[in-house]
Parts: sequence; C-alpha cells; structure tokens
Amino acid sequence: MGDVLAGIHATWEFESDAVVIRFERGIRTPKLFQALRERRVPHEALASVTLSPGARGTVVLHAVPRAGADPLMEAAAGQLKDGCDPYRLVLPADKETLAEYYRDELRALLPPEDADLPADGFLVAAPEGPQSFKAYDGKASFDGVSEVSFRWSWSGASSEKWKAGDQTFRVRELSGVEWRSPEIFDGYLRLLARDGAADGPDGRPAQPDHDPASVVFGFGYGPVHQSLPFAASVLAAVRGASARVPVTVPQRDPAGIAERIRHLGELHRAGLVTDEEFSSKKAELLAEL
Repeated sequence: MGDVLAGIHATWEFESDAVVIRFERGIRTPKLFQALRERRVPHEALASVTLSPGARGTVVLHAVPRAGADPLMEAAAGQLKDGCDPYRLVLPADKETLAEYYRDELRALLPPEDADLPADGFLVAAPEGPQSFKAYDGKASFDGVSEVSFRWSWSGASSEKWKAGDQTFRVRELSGVEWRSPEIFDGYLRLLARDGAADGPDGRPAQPDHDPASVVFGFGYGPVHQSLPFAASVLAAVRGASARVPVTVPQRDPAGIAERIRHLGELHRAGLVTDEEFSSKKAELLAEL
C-alpha cells in the first residue's frame, strides 16, 4: 500500500508485505517506544487488526500479533499496559474513517490460513544488541550474540549470589527467558537453563533473589524500556531466530513513489486526508526521489 498513517506517539507505514512502525521521541512518548525506535512487522506476523474507541476523543487501531511471532511480545507475556503496547496506534477521533479504511486494507492482506496458528519462528526482529541494564542486585549485560553476564552489586545482591560469584551464561546453554515486569511486585529477569540447573531441591525454581541465574528489579531498577528489550534480544538469540529476520530495507523505486503519490491524491480528493497532511506527505515522497 505504501501509505503513512500518523497517530499519537507513532506512525505506521503500510508496505506491500509489512507494516513499519516508527515511534516518536518526544517527552510524552513512552520510554519503551523511544527505545524500540522502529519495527518492521510482516503481514504474516499478524493475526488480526481491530479498531475501537479510545480515551478522551481517540480511536485505537490495533494490529494483533500471532503467538510466537514477536520476541518482544513473547517475553512480555501479556504484562504490558495498553499505553506501552507497540501494536496500538492511537488516533484523534476525527481520523476514525481513515483508520477504518486502513484497517480493512490491512485485514485483506493478512494470510487467513495462518492467523490462528502460532508462528514457526520469530518473524519480527528483536531489539539489537549489545545491551545492558542495572538491576537492583547487579548489572546484566548481553553481547548481542552468544553470552549473557550478571555482575553482582555489593549493596543489593544476596549472600547466595555473592557465594556463587559473577555469572556468565552461554546462549546455547539456555532454553529461554522469564521476565516479570518491574511494574508488578517482585519483578525479575531469569535465564532458564536447558538442564534446569537453577531448580531448587523440590524441583521448583529458586527464589529470584537467591538464584544466580536471575536479577531482580525494584526501586527504579530494571525499568520496562531497558529490561524488556534485553529479555527479547536474549530470547531471540536462544531460539536462533535472528537469521530468519531480514536486516535490509528494500530500496525505493521512482515508479513505486509515483504510485504512492497518486494514491495519496485519491485519499485527499475523497476527504480522508487534510490539505496539510497531503502537502506534507507529498513533500516527503518527492524527497525520496
């Protein structure tokens, strides 16, 4: 489709095979969005698209990802608040007709046979590494490829962690990641070993503050915009999904840009795009030539 729909805190660009979500960097933009910057979501990564009323004179266009398609949403495991959901585009209510148009256009492009099935592998790229963040009891670091390390803090780490010493984990030795939001009581990040080494004597995982394979959040440590992208990157590396995600952006061609300008003109004549929006977007497209 090649069109752009600008909302509050984000802009969606509709490509022929994907939706590119670009997040603003303003003061009021959620920090998670600022950390993510941009995400390319292939149509095959989506299960559905909905439009619903929002708060205070807004509507919300929501692209619902398929289970297993996005490492960020897999790591979040349903713990993100609506305001931090990167798949929700909030728009002024006067853009409802335009939002309906894009909802229907996008729905028509989704592969119906796959929508209800979990994805075979991650289809959306994880945030890039290397990454690090400060937890309450130490510093977590990921080189972006093969190793995760925990370095304990003298003021926060438990005696069990001090006795175990600083930890280094090979990605190939991990089976997954468990992230509990810092906005929920007792938040933490736990690395899951393939051999279940972190399990206690009763077969249950050790408490995160006693587990050398975990770092704990709280008191401003391990905020969502740092710890969740970290968890998603490690999870993607663990599952070996990075090679499945394209890293190059297709080049623009003059014919494609001309077609987008023509379509933009149709929207303008239909009253779905204002004069200001038409002029601004047309200038952007011409600048790409």
